[in-house]
Amino acid sequence: MSRKYGTFSSELLIAIGEATGFFSWPLEYTEAWRRKQLRGYKNKQIYDSLHRFKTRGLVKEFSKNGKKIIRLTSKGQLEILLQKAKLERPGVWDGHWRMVVFDIPEDNHKDRDRLRGLLKRNDFVMLQASVFISPYPLNREAIEYLKQTGLKDYIRIIRADELDDDSDLKKKFNLK
Repeated sequence: MSRKYGTFSSELLIAIGEATGFFSWPLEYTEAWRRKQLRGYKNKQIYDSLHRFKTRGLVKEFSKNGKKIIRLTSKGQLEILLQKAKLERPGVWDGHWRMVVFDIPEDNHKDRDRLRGLLKRNDFVMLQASVFISPYPLNREAIEYLKQTGLKDYIRIIRADELDDDSDLKKKFNLK
């Protein structure tokens, strides 16, 4: 899955989520907030990203008492979870393999593609068509994303102590 947004847009969306106390809103969008959260970025970058967010249905903008208010939508909340779902690799491998096995119906092919993207972003590799494997676990945000989207119903996550021949995987992940 290719990234939908560049680093700046990802940071902006996450900043909106965090500034609102994650999953709560409205966010009062003021110049003081903008300068504090997004130092060094040009106004055009901010407004262009906000326009893309509105077009994609990630945020809603409205006026209240003469102030511009930005409200994160549920789709925006899921996108933040997806952005935060990138795994930080642990320093030492614990010797366990993590496998994600899924069977998502064909009519949900977009969700299946998003799941594959999430797994690839978290250093999972395809073992078979609907089986991905990694030496690293999924983080809390990735699991929460799966729950929020309802994909958890189609997925099993397995931790295995050993595989019959994992030398090719150890080589791929640079493990000893």
